[in-house]
Amino acid sequence: QVQLVESGGGSVQAGGSLRLSCTVSGYSYSAACMGWFRQAPGKEREGVARRDSFASTTYADSVKGRFTISRDNAKNILYLQMNSLKPEDTAMYYCAADLYRRCYTIPDSGFGYWGQGTQVTVSS
Repeated sequence: QVQLVESGGGSVQAGGSLRLSCTVSGYSYSAACMGWFRQAPGKEREGVARRDSFASTTYADSVKGRFTISRDNAKNILYLQMNSLKPEDTAMYYCAADLYRRCYTIPDSGFGYWGQGTQVTVSS
């Protein structure tokens, strides 16, 4: 059974950094697309960044220049390096994967698998 597990969340002061990780298990190949999403209380889920197996990346405007998505294709591990964190970045962060489709073809709600989330809290 395919599972995604996030780690690396926590509490940090504004301007600080965190690195999130997402590990895929139950699948022996590189997922075609993996991405990060976040959801703050009372708000809709927001796409943060995504990266496909050919290293094509897409970022939300709100995180460009501050966040970097990367992945280890061989091990199916997805990372999100978050720098210059702001209180507005506070949210539950989820990773998602689609095993077969390229990222540019997938709507935010269309990923096949999701992790349980890891909380990121940024204080001012």
